Amino acid sequence: MPQCKKTAIHRFPALFPTSVCALNNVMSQPREKIATESYNSHYQGVDEWPLRQMIDALLDDQTRSLQAVRAAVPMLAAAAEAAARRLEASEKGRIIYAGAGTSIRIGVQDGTELTPTFGWPASRVEHMIAGGAIALSQAIENAEDSAEDAIRRVTELGVDLHDVCIAVAASGVTPYTVAACRSARNAGALTIGIASNPHSPLLQTAEFPVFVNSGAEPVSGSTRMNAGTAQKAAINMLSTAIMTRLGRVHDGLMVNLIPTNEKLRHRAVSIVATIAACPEPTARQALESAHEAYGGVTENNIKLAILLAKGLPLEQARSLLTRHHSHLRPILAALTSNF
Repeated sequence: MPQCKKTAIHRFPALFPTSVCALNNVMSQPREKIATESYNSHYQGVDEWPLRQMIDALLDDQTRSLQAVRAAVPMLAAAAEAAARRLEASEKGRIIYAGAGTSIRIGVQDGTELTPTFGWPASRVEHMIAGGAIALSQAIENAEDSAEDAIRRVTELGVDLHDVCIAVAASGVTPYTVAACRSARNAGALTIGIASNPHSPLLQTAEFPVFVNSGAEPVSGSTRMNAGTAQKAAINMLSTAIMTRLGRVHDGLMVNLIPTNEKLRHRAVSIVATIAACPEPTARQALESAHEAYGGVTENNIKLAILLAKGLPLEQARSLLTRHHSHLRPILAALTSNF
């Protein structure tokens, strides 16, 4: 009987959902048998092509990788629904992105934009980055192979049942990412795994496995291309769906936007005027009143301003927002039915 090579999976069997040998075999199989590592013969001779031909072919591949995400829509929707419920149930629940290399860089970009776009508290976003923050701007050799670092990071963050962990790895076999996902799940977090290889350890580990079939890369193994494009689309849709379900988007508008600069202040006025169906001067005055009521700029300024612009007294508006967990839709529906 051949013996399993001792890897992070072997040293930490409790972190993985199937047998140690089975997962070890997946991770030690020839890399060309992993879809994201396989050779794309379509690009044979690419270094001799006219650049226009090459770029056309690259665009075709990028387009196909985006189309491949469509098959993952049902799982993305289920994951977003469950994540929104988990996050709304507690004021301390966080969205935690986990991964290595290109995958976590995409995750960090998404997480960083949740606050300015949706007013999601920065304190409720965390990252588990193989190699640490420095790995966002330079390669840290062997960082992705350390399951120990992932387990340590889960402990440092105090991951628990209030949290949502989004773990991303193009190959689906990255030890750091798989260990982070499994350890977070063992700690009670809701886990979502995104990978471009079917039946990979990450997809077997996550509660919500999202398979995006981006296929072989134009530059073999360079998953910043097809897989990266598919990951970005999947994560974009996932986080936007979560934030929308949490009431932070109304009719396609950023109703939890925090207006911290001139551009965003103009946008806030436009949002209030659009939803409240009022002139911009009225919207601007309502925003000033909301600012005074909250003692500064907060994630609820726009929602309060909308209700003030529609004629509600300040205390009634604040009470309605509290009662409906800051969801505008039921409040506006009730106001409409009263007229």
